[in-house]
Amino acid sequence: MLITGFPAGVLACNCYVLAPKQGADAIVVDPGQRAMGPLRRILDENRLTPAAVLLTHGHIDHMWSAQKVSDTYGCPTYIHPADRYMLKDPVKALGQGFALGLASLAVGALFREPRQIVELDRDGDKLDLGGITVAVDHTPGHTQGSVVFRVEEGPDQLALTGDTLFKQSVGRTDLPGGSGRDLLTSIVTKLLVLDDDTMVLPGHGERSTIGAERRTNPFLEGLTT
Repeated sequence: MLITGFPAGVLACNCYVLAPKQGADAIVVDPGQRAMGPLRRILDENRLTPAAVLLTHGHIDHMWSAQKVSDTYGCPTYIHPADRYMLKDPVKALGQGFALGLASLAVGALFREPRQIVELDRDGDKLDLGGITVAVDHTPGHTQGSVVFRVEEGPDQLALTGDTLFKQSVGRTDLPGGSGRDLLTSIVTKLLVLDDDTMVLPGHGERSTIGAERRTNPFLEGLTT
């Protein structure tokens, strides 16, 4: 399976591209600010056609280019219904200080929903997208509509964790809709139950594995499944 990506925008949100092979349909995960240029290069170099845009949650740094990618390539955007409102009004979902900090970036930016939206309203649902089966786990905590996307292709096990779990850290919970208790519950019940060799592809920073986070993540010390 082809797995690649790049950090997008000033907040360096990881945008991922997954495909069964070159010359196939692809899945685009979390296309953030200024994602179209690097994304086009990856798609062209590998002869890929986006079949879906998947959003781990609705924060602006993860969905900034979702409408453009989705509408340009004629594919649907998938998002949990609890975060769908952020597609049209992303600033509403941020705390006051965070919103003011992003205000200069958002001036003149008119956000609207992609023409095709699919709501991820069933926890544990499996999606067949571009020849890849993606399991959707609802993991509230960072936002009410945060989800983790899991992919199992042969021996490869991947978890695209958004801002729920990072390498040696976890997502912030001080923005509207955040909950520390929900976040840790989500991590314990949806992520720490996975095999140790499951690759963690987070929304920011370097990749990791579930086993490494179980052993070394200071925020998970003492947590058990």
